[in-house]
Amino acid sequence: MASVRLRGIRKDYGDNPVIKGIDLDIGDGEFVVFVGPSGCGKSTLLRIIAGLEDVTDGELEIGGVHSNDVDPSRRGIAMVFQSYALYPHMTVAENMGFALKLAKLPKDEIRGRVERAAEILQIAHLLDRKPKALSGGQRQRVAIGRAIVRKPEVFLFDEPLSNLDAALRAQTRVELARLHRELATTMIYVTHDQVEAMTLGQKIVVFNGGRIEQVGTPFELYEKPANLFVAGFLGSPRMNFLDASLVGEQGAIAMVRLAGGAEVEVAADAADAPVGAKVTLGVRPEHLRLQRAEGGEGIPGTVGLVEYLGDVMLAYVQVEGVAEMVAVKCNGGQALPALGSRVLLAFDPAQAYLFSADGAAMPARSRGVLAAATAG
Repeated sequence: MASVRLRGIRKDYGDNPVIKGIDLDIGDGEFVVFVGPSGCGKSTLLRIIAGLEDVTDGELEIGGVHSNDVDPSRRGIAMVFQSYALYPHMTVAENMGFALKLAKLPKDEIRGRVERAAEILQIAHLLDRKPKALSGGQRQRVAIGRAIVRKPEVFLFDEPLSNLDAALRAQTRVELARLHRELATTMIYVTHDQVEAMTLGQKIVVFNGGRIEQVGTPFELYEKPANLFVAGFLGSPRMNFLDASLVGEQGAIAMVRLAGGAEVEVAADAADAPVGAKVTLGVRPEHLRLQRAEGGEGIPGTVGLVEYLGDVMLAYVQVEGVAEMVAVKCNGGQALPALGSRVLLAFDPAQAYLFSADGAAMPARSRGVLAAATAG
């Protein structure tokens, strides 16, 4: 195992900066996921760690060793790519042991390492087959096995599941998590899929435009996003965003007015923002409730689309002054709302978010503070 330390890492292609000053610590044995949209720099940073890209500026340490100029073969890393890149004329065993053969390891040791990796990946029965006789999921496991036999200090995964269908991706995610528990080796995993990030990562690093937006556990990033970008990137469907203006504060509650005129309460600390300031209200689909339009309080809207997915139902509601329809995630067992019907959207103030004009999240009020203010 080895830690990875990045300080001030920059990467420029000519006059085009791609990595714009990254500081990050990855601990021994951690499973860290780099996530972000295409072109955000996550794969480039992975290639820098691997030694496949030179650093324009900054310091890279692997296992406490300054590694900017260390040859890739001596960094103690093994990389699994999106493409399986298996030799078609070799068997699974030969593919997995090829790098060890080039390193002139004894045949018995090569065979032992290959068989052990095959057992871990549950492909021991495939060792005599050639790649053309394997499924996509089996080929990806062979590619992972090729990395395991090298006994690296750090595993690097560059979107290894993107070529698999949905069912295989889910299955392989489980296998990768099990693999990490068994090997206890540092793993860095790159993906644009937020589901992979949330299910695999002990720590998630959210990238955007060559910079890190936020680092934290899946729970921290989902429950306490630092800004609009992180809040909107993690979650499916993504968090709903509604333009609003600050009306004022009452105890631990911020009052905001939406573009359509509805006023709602949010458990956020808006004391530093002036009355009338432009803010963004954020509410996740699972925290919204559909209510009848007659009586009650909430945000009025019209049901524009309903998607029935079995265990859940997604209702999309058009709200006055909001360009995109607001998504509401409901229990799949309840009655489907009629298209075109008028409804009210309600939510718990403690489960909503406020973002300032620059996109930063306003501090959330704790439930204890909110309960005390409500009681007072």
